[in-house]
Parts: sequence; structure tokens; C-alpha cells
Amino acid sequence: MSERPFNILGIQQVALGGLDKAALTGLWTGLFGIPKVHEYRSESENVDEDVLQLGSGAHAVEIDLMQPLDAERSPKVHVPALNHLGLWVDDLPKAVAWLGEQGVRFTPGGIRKGASGNDVCFIHPKGSEDAPRSGEGVLIELVQAPPEVILALS
Repeated sequence: MSERPFNILGIQQVALGGLDKAALTGLWTGLFGIPKVHEYRSESENVDEDVLQLGSGAHAVEIDLMQPLDAERSPKVHVPALNHLGLWVDDLPKAVAWLGEQGVRFTPGGIRKGASGNDVCFIHPKGSEDAPRSGEGVLIELVQAPPEVILALS
């Protein structure tokens, strides 16, 4: 195995799903007091999402509350309820290339803009014959860290 050409810097987000995000909002914003900072809606990703922010600056962590636009369509952002974990990475293109060489399976779509405007790519929760390495049952989002996050967390 060649030397890893990237670093995981920290947790960027935790994404939670439900059929109706009102109950999630009641808990995370209502009871816990974590403020909503923006919304995201995507037909292709089948998601209506509220983005909350815990903390500030480079150490902020998003809590994404998601509900499907159509519960019968994939991706099913509400299954499982702890949908995915997002990790800051200092060089996303190098991470994706190197992990791919190691046999990691990614979800369709490649590197693209995520809900918060950063480039993202998802590691599939299950391996395949062609790419046997995976998130071991967990959907993992790799998120390109902006320069100020790289500086603060390196």
C-alpha cells in the first residue's frame, strides 16, 4: 500500500433522517437549541434538508436533518435514521483517487457540490466484487475542507 496522500481532519457533519423532519427539528432546534443555518433541497438526491450548526468557525459541526421528498424513491435518506457521517479531508481528489486504488467503493455521482457548497464524495456502505472495500455498513461523506479549516485542524 502506498503512502496515504491526504489527512482526515475531523467530523464535518452528522446526518439524521426521518419521514418528517418536524420531530427531528423539535428535538435538535427546539429542545437542544441548535440553530438552523440554511436549507437544502434536491430532487436528484430525494432530500429536503435543514442544516443546523453546532459551534463556530473551523470547529463547527453540521447536524443535517433530512426527510425524503418521496419516501418510496431512492436514495431513502430516512433509512437508516443515522444516515451518514461527514469527514473533513484536506485533499478530496487525492483521497478519492488513492482510496479507489485501494479498492474502495464509492456511490454513483463522483465528486460534486454538497448541501453546504463544499465538494463531496460518498463511500458506499457496502463493497462490491469490483471494489470490495467500503464504509463497513456506514455511508461516509468525504468533504473537502476549506483552507481555514485545514489550517485550524491540521
